Amino acid sequence: QVQLVESGGDLVQPGGSLRLSCAASRSIFSIYAMGWYRQAPGKQRELVATITSSGTTNYADSAKGRFTISRDNAKNTVYLQMNSLKAEDTAVYYCNAANGRWNVWGQGTQVTVSS
Repeated sequence: QVQLVESGGDLVQPGGSLRLSCAASRSIFSIYAMGWYRQAPGKQRELVATITSSGTTNYADSAKGRFTISRDNAKNTVYLQMNSLKAEDTAVYYCNAANGRWNVWGQGTQVTVSS
């Protein structure tokens, strides 16, 4: 039904910033909630941030005050702006779309925070 492609992952120093992008294959934001998740090796995938179809945002405690989820409906793209990055933010970041019937994942983009 819909495909998601993440981009923007990179190697960045602690304290630096990155903006991740998730491009959807069609317009979905009116009916899908969007989210960013991350998974480090040997750890469970965890929620980072979500944005509902109405625009309500939610953040994991670890992301509050540093990360911002947003979307551009015209571009069918959701973003995760990450500031003040820490080593513990290192993970593969995944985009997710969910609407109660479908749960769609992108393939992930690697974020590495290291000096």
